[in-house]
Amino acid sequence: MDVVLGPQEWIARESAHAQRVRRWTRPYQERRSRGEKHPVLDFLFQYYSFRPAHLERWQPGLGVVLGGDEARRFLDRPGYLETEDGVTLNPAAFTEKKAETARYFRTLLAKTASRAPRLGCFGLHEWAMVYRQDAARVRHNQLPLRLGTAGTDAVVESLEIRCGHYDAFRFFTAPARPRNTLQPSRASQAELEQPGCLHANMDLYKACYKLDPFVPSELLADCFELAADIRELDMCASPYDLSALGYRPVRIESPAGRAEYARKQGEFARRAAPLRDRLLSQCDYLLSLHK
Repeated sequence: MDVVLGPQEWIARESAHAQRVRRWTRPYQERRSRGEKHPVLDFLFQYYSFRPAHLERWQPGLGVVLGGDEARRFLDRPGYLETEDGVTLNPAAFTEKKAETARYFRTLLAKTASRAPRLGCFGLHEWAMVYRQDAARVRHNQLPLRLGTAGTDAVVESLEIRCGHYDAFRFFTAPARPRNTLQPSRASQAELEQPGCLHANMDLYKACYKLDPFVPSELLADCFELAADIRELDMCASPYDLSALGYRPVRIESPAGRAEYARKQGEFARRAAPLRDRLLSQCDYLLSLHK
């Protein structure tokens, strides 16, 4: 049975969502207008292909009816229809293509959730992305390497790399690839993904926006905020010197730094678990309505 929201309630939720995510969207848009780059935060809008304007746009999700005349503006968006009770997403707009997406993420999320977190990677994926590469050719070449090129390479060679996330592994330099204990591929992703992985937890946001507009924006924003917080650790533990931007390094080249990384990684795994469960439930609900 659909949930009916009165105009006062849904307008308040719409406003709260926009205010929440503008903490990230507006600074990004302002940087772009000035031609500036931010090596930490731009990732949220460039690697993840969801436009800031779409992130700001509140969606109630499937099975929610918006009451009041104000809701008729949602009819300008694809997939909405008007009923006797108000405006709602049309279940028929949840196409077979969207259902395939939901099935894919449902399998990936469930298999990830079934495993115990592994916390021993220490963020070496970022180091492997610059291993034995000229400093001018690295992705964030506007930033110096904290330990220099030789020092960075020495860290990679002194520690075991155990990265099981394909979308991180595919950016490894050629000399770094054989140093990884795993050789993940897109085909093996569901078998290797685990809930301690920073990138697997960031990608909860990807699953949400791939199912837009059928996932409630509150869940989308929760997953985006998690991704933003994880991205900070991801880069603080990287070989780059971010001190000019006000970030303190997590020195994974030292035992104390590795312990700090593992502790924070565990905290993110615990924070991601209920979001993964909510997203799994959302996939189940959407697929139950798809005939």
